[in-house]
Amino acid sequence: MADLIHLRIVMGGDQFRAGGLQIQTAPLPHFVDAAEAAGCIVALRKGESLAMRIGRLVGSAVIVAFLAAPFLRAQVEPPQPPPTVGKSRGEPPPPTIQDGWHRILPGMAEVPKNPAPAPRHDIGGTWDPGPTQGIQAGVRPDDGIPEDQPPYTPLGLEKLNENKPSAGFRSVLPGDTNDPIDKGDPQGMPREDLYELRVTQIVQFPEKVFVLYTNGRVWRVIWTDGRDFPKDMEPRWFGYSIGRWVNDTTLVVETRGVDERTWADRAGRPHSADMVVKEWFHRVNQNRLELSVQIDDSKMYTKPWMALYKLPFDLRSPDYDVREMIFAPSDFGEYNRLLANPVSDSGK
Repeated sequence: MADLIHLRIVMGGDQFRAGGLQIQTAPLPHFVDAAEAAGCIVALRKGESLAMRIGRLVGSAVIVAFLAAPFLRAQVEPPQPPPTVGKSRGEPPPPTIQDGWHRILPGMAEVPKNPAPAPRHDIGGTWDPGPTQGIQAGVRPDDGIPEDQPPYTPLGLEKLNENKPSAGFRSVLPGDTNDPIDKGDPQGMPREDLYELRVTQIVQFPEKVFVLYTNGRVWRVIWTDGRDFPKDMEPRWFGYSIGRWVNDTTLVVETRGVDERTWADRAGRPHSADMVVKEWFHRVNQNRLELSVQIDDSKMYTKPWMALYKLPFDLRSPDYDVREMIFAPSDFGEYNRLLANPVSDSGK
């Protein structure tokens, strides 16, 4: 057999190395970081001219890019919800805002007209969605309109009717709800993104990303070190989250293994243990982040559906102090005694 010289393509750049040679070419189309991580090995027969080797190399790269393009487009951009379902709306920041130390800080005034571009592979910061509609049920409001409802399976409808939320079109009196968070259970995923989503702090390390939520003062880990999901996942309130960069400014996250005792959102929409939650964290520029959330659960829904679509967040200064927002059983007991129980009793 003819001897082979192995040439490794250094993806994402325009330098190629073959043995001791370093070849500089015109920039190739930018692929994706999955390709960057995997690289590409091309075997070249001895005797080919340098031009032939470069041609074979570039041709192979173009083929890879062509074959991968549809998959990449599907990953980089979140699927749009149906035309009848609106975009998750954020509100512009007020002229001034107040942090947890009661400091009056510039709000609208601190947003530059021409913000700097988004830094590469960086979604870290303190992000404020403002008082948005995303804190209830995302872009799928529980309003009784059929077009706004997710595509339930028969089992999904059965489970939905077992859940009795205290808000929305299907709401019951406060004393009659069976919302698991009223018992002190964690919200879990994706509800943490869909109910009482307030100022969110994101801290990055090379191997993982921490997301710190205001509501409940809880945090979760998104692993970015290339690991796969465990083969035998124990149920977790917030599941197992794995993220990967699909371009310079978008981190796509998949979460699996969420405990099925949680609700998907405040409307009481159900999920099974097989649910897959996909999130798109897209940094638009230096000062703006967008979050989209998709739920995929074939036991409860006939197809995946968007629960949140490009909800905008504004960057706050590093010294911005985030207030507490914690479920305390003693406070909740007083709420029941003074308000919920009297209202529920009066309705019977």
